[in-house]
Amino acid sequence: MFDFSIITQWFDALLRETLGLGDFLSILIECVLVGVFVLTAYSVIAMILIFMERKVCAYFQCRLGPMRVGYWGLMQVLADVLKMLIKEIFFVDKADKLLYAVAPLLVIFGSVGAFTFLPWNNGATILDFNVGVFLLTAISSIGVVGIFLAGWGSNNKYSVVSAMRGAVQMISYEMSLCLCLITAVILTGTMQMSGIVEAQTGPFKWLIFQGHIPALIAFLVFLVAGNAEANRGPFDMAEAESELTAGHHTEYSGMGFGFFYLAEFLNLFIIAGIAATVFLGGWAPVNVGIEPFDAVMDYIPGIVWFLGKAFALVWLLMWIKWTFPRLRIDQILKLEWKYLMPLALINLVLMTVVVALGWYL
Repeated sequence: MFDFSIITQWFDALLRETLGLGDFLSILIECVLVGVFVLTAYSVIAMILIFMERKVCAYFQCRLGPMRVGYWGLMQVLADVLKMLIKEIFFVDKADKLLYAVAPLLVIFGSVGAFTFLPWNNGATILDFNVGVFLLTAISSIGVVGIFLAGWGSNNKYSVVSAMRGAVQMISYEMSLCLCLITAVILTGTMQMSGIVEAQTGPFKWLIFQGHIPALIAFLVFLVAGNAEANRGPFDMAEAESELTAGHHTEYSGMGFGFFYLAEFLNLFIIAGIAATVFLGGWAPVNVGIEPFDAVMDYIPGIVWFLGKAFALVWLLMWIKWTFPRLRIDQILKLEWKYLMPLALINLVLMTVVVALGWYL
């Protein structure tokens, strides 16, 4: 499989040896280019997800979705982005100006930070620390603070109620998310994202195959908890339009609202990307131990495997959203504290026993 580090090492050598730039300028140029790539990929994937959401929603409701702007409605998202960019940003009277302004930035920082941990291809992981799983969960938690500050700083009782709901929901479901990730770490023996993928490279080496029953349970719990963590239906109680108008971002306009909107969709992709990385092998291809078949699968670039798995899970989570009715807040919390977290704890012990006794594949 192609190793993207060949390109990065060539470019680094081009800056340092061919152009004769020092360490500071070389690192500065590389960081700027990586930052541009991250923000560009973040924006493009957000637009793809928005268009995909509309089409998937229309499919399940026997409609066509956007069709008028561009062929098959492909330009509708660009038109919406342009409209969002030119809308006026205003501050609410008697709102806490500092908290009101900082909240959307915290939400987008947490989302972009978690996005940078996704391993796109072999040798193409932007942030690949040896404690990557720990840092990923820590950085993604910044968004909780942003949501709470948005509701509190808006001087709107509906936004405050939504912020309370959102904070307690996200903090609660982070428990199950982390337990599922720890379950995967126990089996692979590493918290490094690239190491987790490398441990799943080979015939039937994906975690759901290696760890069989405990890994399957962790995978399913992770999807449910991740859906709730991203405030997606049927867990979108924090943004219940029927009673809270739009939730914590009710009083935001223009790109203030746009940041919340972007973060919600990208958090969906981040959850799907982490699930694909940890449980479905990430960039690792489908290998079954038959050499000709495996050789053909290895020719497919790793980024294609990663994006294919991630978007397949995105489609599954969208399917769930547009199938099940919205839950009440007490039902959401009962599901986590009475069922998911105890199940995740028991499953963690089960995985520990499986690894200790060598019962994995």
